[in-house]
Amino acid sequence: MKIAAISDIHGNIYSLMKVLEDIDEQKVDLTVCLGDLVGYGPHPNEVVALIKRREIPCIKGNYDASVVDGDFTFIRNTSINSFSLPWASEEVRASNKFYLSQLPTELNYDINGVKIKFTHGSPNAINEYLFEGAENTKNVMESLEEDILVCAHTHIPSYKKFGDKTFINTGSVGKPKIGSPNATYVLIEIKEDKTVNVKVRELEYEYKRIVKDAQMLKFPGQLVSSYESGTE
Repeated sequence: MKIAAISDIHGNIYSLMKVLEDIDEQKVDLTVCLGDLVGYGPHPNEVVALIKRREIPCIKGNYDASVVDGDFTFIRNTSINSFSLPWASEEVRASNKFYLSQLPTELNYDINGVKIKFTHGSPNAINEYLFEGAENTKNVMESLEEDILVCAHTHIPSYKKFGDKTFINTGSVGKPKIGSPNATYVLIEIKEDKTVNVKVRELEYEYKRIVKDAQMLKFPGQLVSSYESGTE
């Protein structure tokens, strides 16, 4: 079985369309979204609509939760967020806020006898960063009951074995922090013999379109340039 794990779209409809097009070409059996559909980007309602239309199972991200709350509940109070949060809270339709509010904080699957947990941040907190070399990640993996943990939130894709456990981070579809504008997501193939193959997909998309849209809406220059540089 082949699974596509996507996350951190952040209102970037152009990158999402490119990634979904690639997923269709990869002939996956299941696509799972790990949240943060909104925040930062100029097209949050379009992103939510596309995820809903494709009936993609989705969990709640920390930015989704904060937009629903209209407060810095689960995000940092930075100069960019001081613009992005109120903008998104105003822009996201009430029906889409309700959809975001109802999303679960984790999803669990058993595929060919392999147990997978999907979270946005970590199993402990929606906004906990799990970097592959960090001590908290090691602790999380040591206590993990499932065979595979798939998370996101860092916007940096990674894959690492912790003993017999597998750690996977999807990276970001819509606002990468990999030093380039490219979108990333992860393909996970689980074979009948329980062999797990992981592949990070990195895709170019027309990022100049979102730059133009953000400029027209008078988004902060630092936010606009982050789409070009692939940095925070």
